[in-house]
Amino acid sequence: MRAMKVNQALDLLPASVAPSEGDAPPDGVGSQDRGARARERLLHEAIRIFAEKGFARASTREICLAAGQNVASIHYYFGDKAGLYRAALLRPIEETSARFEGFDDPALSLEQALRRLMGAFLMPPAAGAAQPDPEARLFLREMLEPSSAFMDIVSQHILPQHQRLVRLLARHVGLAEPDEALHQMAFALSATAHDYCMSRPFMDALAPRLLHGEGAMERVLARLVGYGVAMVAQERAVRAACQAASKA
Repeated sequence: MRAMKVNQALDLLPASVAPSEGDAPPDGVGSQDRGARARERLLHEAIRIFAEKGFARASTREICLAAGQNVASIHYYFGDKAGLYRAALLRPIEETSARFEGFDDPALSLEQALRRLMGAFLMPPAAGAAQPDPEARLFLREMLEPSSAFMDIVSQHILPQHQRLVRLLARHVGLAEPDEALHQMAFALSATAHDYCMSRPFMDALAPRLLHGEGAMERVLARLVGYGVAMVAQERAVRAACQAASKA
């Protein structure tokens, strides 16, 4: 009971409490580097522990002990436990978005655009791991029981990228504005690539040689891009047939 009360008290420490010496060094280039490393350690351990236990069961004390920081560091760098959780959820989204930045550039062909987009999901830093990485496990938790923090991130960070994708598809299908069918296609394209992040252990179990060996991931990516191009061509053909039938 006493340990529970201590953990609760640690979670409620005010944001004005500064980290101990070493966690929040004085101003200067060296201090900024140390501060960045401290923040990175906290975020790394938070992602792992939140993925294992979820937001409610993970304590700030446990996260700080794992990161080698005192509990005030969370309040110093992230505001509070909820702010740390939001940063943990946002981290993989920002990294993935950075990898496919510019995928909707009009100068790119459809094949080039899909390669940039799908490759960002297909070849993450943890590709080939035996188990889902902590970031993927954390997202699996959120897919089962979405939190308000996650839904905010979806509306602020994922929705704009989805809108960019449906506008890209509209351009290649020949529509001035996206319709519901193009939203469906965008979901299909995203899910096709995203599944290689979330389901890699199952894929390794079902087809052990698919994702391993020299050039394996490039071959998989080439096929996925080909599937995407074929989906867009099929959508154009369906719409052209509908237009021809209506005129007839």
